[in-house]
Amino acid sequence: MRPTIRLLSIDHARQWAVRLTFFTRPNCGLCNDAKDVMAKVWERRPFEFTEVNVMNHPKWKALYEFDTPVLHVDKVRESSHAFETTTAAGKLMHRFTEEQLEAVMDQELTKEPDSYSP
Repeated sequence: MRPTIRLLSIDHARQWAVRLTFFTRPNCGLCNDAKDVMAKVWERRPFEFTEVNVMNHPKWKALYEFDTPVLHVDKVRESSHAFETTTAAGKLMHRFTEEQLEAVMDQELTKEPDSYSP
């Protein structure tokens, strides 16, 4: 049996996942609101998740110390444990809705795979 275009596209879709990297800091009320939004989206569309306290990471502290919460949305290979987000990721900052988060997730998933490392 030869694979059809549909089978190939299903296989390709399984290779990619959305990873959210959530930049937060202690005593951040907006961060709690953002977590509520992510929890609601998770119920419909599971994603990989990493939380980063910007105060413990000099690189991210320099960028986001006064801007939390910040959410990076990346397209990654499924179970890509060695992945680290960059400033080129899709971003949401401060206040965002479920619809805005899902729109950025969709946008990242439609990016060409050539721009991602294996």
